Amino acid sequence: MAPNFYAALPAKPRDRNRNAPSFTLNGTSSNTLGSTIESGTGTRELRRGAGAGTRLLVLAIVMPLHQSMGDKKMHTSDQRLELHITVEVNGRDAVDLLHAAAGLSKQAVKSAMTNGAVWLTRKTSTRRLRRAKRIMQVGDQLHLYYDPKVQAEVPPEPSLVADVGGYSVWRKPYGMRSQGSKWGDHCTIMRWAEQHLQPQRPSFTVHRLDRAANGLILVAHSKACAAALAKLFRNRQIDKRYRAVVQGDFSNQPAPLRIESPIDGKTALSEVTFLSLNDDTQRSLVEVKIETGRKHQIRRHLADAGFAIVGDRLYGNGEQDGCDLQLTASRLAFECPVNNEPVVYTLPMQ
Repeated sequence: MAPNFYAALPAKPRDRNRNAPSFTLNGTSSNTLGSTIESGTGTRELRRGAGAGTRLLVLAIVMPLHQSMGDKKMHTSDQRLELHITVEVNGRDAVDLLHAAAGLSKQAVKSAMTNGAVWLTRKTSTRRLRRAKRIMQVGDQLHLYYDPKVQAEVPPEPSLVADVGGYSVWRKPYGMRSQGSKWGDHCTIMRWAEQHLQPQRPSFTVHRLDRAANGLILVAHSKACAAALAKLFRNRQIDKRYRAVVQGDFSNQPAPLRIESPIDGKTALSEVTFLSLNDDTQRSLVEVKIETGRKHQIRRHLADAGFAIVGDRLYGNGEQDGCDLQLTASRLAFECPVNNEPVVYTLPMQ
């Protein structure tokens, strides 16, 4: 289901001339095709290519850090752009409309579509638009969220652990996202699964794993399976365990060490068990079992206990550690909703 982040879109500007589109760029508007609009973040000629019968609303153009807000330049592909178009004539091509309105090349628009940065609202449904030649209908709204940094990202390659049909199990590498945003989804495990599994099938989010972490993650491939797995997580019927390399000697801690300090005002429980110690580095390998899934729970609990995870740039000394976050989702155990039998997925010790 697509996120409902368009519910608060500004009302469409009222037309003085229904035969001409109305353009708004950062609060400055014009009804004249071919006119030039200036604002604090850019100067751009509104080309006739946008076509009569479209209404265009540019909510924001955010300039790159090296360019001051006072500079007035043509929009280029190194600028972040958010743009919304309402279609008032049937038969227009989505790529042509966005190319003309955004000032991006057609190839850049197509790439943004493939990468999940273009959305289509049709009646009450809003979802990503990937088909370049999709023909627009009266009342459609096209939404472009173009961030050149996001578009330039290349996803690291995950490894498939198991394909059960209704869901799959993957080892997510460091740097890969669990889910996308309105700015794109091509670097997510969800999109990777959609593009690489055979037979191809849709993907649905079940749970998340920090971008900085690596390890086991479930991807559902039907709404029914997504609901069944989500219920298992909600009822705490999935045994989730993690391995972490932490700073310091953990061998003298209780087995397990229960950490129950609240996170963001909510209850949070982590149980940490010592596995081994590297005497040379004075770093310990521990296993963590969590009963709640608060944001950065393991990282925050271990740091608060005086054992920050190696490579943690938020809660430890990651910049000095010189390595990725040493946190791995190593075990998932639950009753399979497809085969109705217990399953255990584990990663070997490294």
